Amino acid sequence: MEPKIGIVVCGFTQDRQFVTNSYIQSVRYSKGLPVILPLVRSDHVIDEYMNLCDGFLFCGGEDITPLLFGEEPQNGNGKTDITVDLFQIRLMKRILTSGKSVLAICRGMQILSVACGGTIWQDMSLIPGKTLNHMQQSACRSEVSHRIRMERGSRLRQYVGSCLYVNSFHHQAVNHPGKGVTVSARAQDHTIEAIELGGHPFAVGVQWHPECMYRTSPEMRNLFHEFVAHSLINSEHAGHTSL
Repeated sequence: MEPKIGIVVCGFTQDRQFVTNSYIQSVRYSKGLPVILPLVRSDHVIDEYMNLCDGFLFCGGEDITPLLFGEEPQNGNGKTDITVDLFQIRLMKRILTSGKSVLAICRGMQILSVACGGTIWQDMSLIPGKTLNHMQQSACRSEVSHRIRMERGSRLRQYVGSCLYVNSFHHQAVNHPGKGVTVSARAQDHTIEAIELGGHPFAVGVQWHPECMYRTSPEMRNLFHEFVAHSLINSEHAGHTSL
């Protein structure tokens, strides 16, 4: 049985909700069944999403409304949509409570942190000291931008190794990780590049875009395969429970 992976919509383009194709294909290539989850304002529908899916993928997108992590907007903060923010944070909290697997990418990683009470640097320029340029301008999104190092003892290190070259398309970053959240990777300028939730079967957030590097990087493929494999465990457990 293929685990059903709920891919949470990235946001709106005018009146259309969208998910970039690379997320869908990465799930499919990893032997998961991709299911696109549109934004809804209904706790009942969120309950149905939870019953339907074995794992959840949170994608990249626009910035998070600063008030939702206890701050006023600062220079450099970009476009926001509080309706998308509230839906994704509410869904993330439900997922973390359920113990179902979640892979959170770029904005998704920041949603994971905020859902746990964390905060976000609204722009890289606000971080004290010198930082790398984390918004690469390469023609292809699969090209690498900079190096990161995984923290000892982290799950991510087991999945992708101790050092990794990644792409980079973000102007914000996790500042204070939320409750129970540990940092699992940093860039050379100490920017947080990955987080994970201790005690959870699989709750991993990465700041780069592994879906864009799926075809070129065995480490990115392994990350997705681990995510889908943990979701399969959820699926099998649910099947045994219903017998």
